[in-house]
Amino acid sequence: MAGRRIIAAAFGVSALAVAACDPLPQPLYNEVSPPPAFRTASGGVRVDNEGYQLDAEGYRVDKQGERIGMIDVPAKTAGDNSNAVAGYYISSTGQDAAGRVATPSEGAGAGVGAGVGSMNLPTPSQMPQQAPIAPAPGNVPPPAGYR
Repeated sequence: MAGRRIIAAAFGVSALAVAACDPLPQPLYNEVSPPPAFRTASGGVRVDNEGYQLDAEGYRVDKQGERIGMIDVPAKTAGDNSNAVAGYYISSTGQDAAGRVATPSEGAGAGVGAGVGSMNLPTPSQMPQQAPIAPAPGNVPPPAGYR
C-alpha cells in the first residue's frame, strides 16, 4: 500500500514538473517596443521617417495639403478588358470569364532559355555515340583473394 502511494506521489511530481517546464523560450514583447513610423514636429504636425507631412488619416501630403501618391484605380483601369482568368469556366457565375489573356511584354522572349535552339532537344539518333567502357565490368576477373 505504501509502495503505491510513493509511486503515485512520484508520478504526480513528475507530471507537475513536465507541465511547468516549457522547452521553448517565450518572447517578451513588452520589453522592446518598435518606434512609431512618424514623429511629431513643432506645432503638432506629424512627419514620417522620410520627411513627408501626414494628414489625420496618415497619408502623405504636400505643401498644399493634397495627398501624394494616391491612385484612382477605376480611372486608371478604365477601358482595359484584360482578365487573368479569361476563357476559364467560373462556377459561381455559370459561364466563361470574359476578357482577354494578357500577352507578354515586348522582349519577354529574350534572355536565358529563349532563342535559337533553346527548346530543340536532340533525338537519340542525333546524340553522339559513347565509346564503350574498356574493359567492360562484366568481363574483368575478380581480384586475387576475392570470393
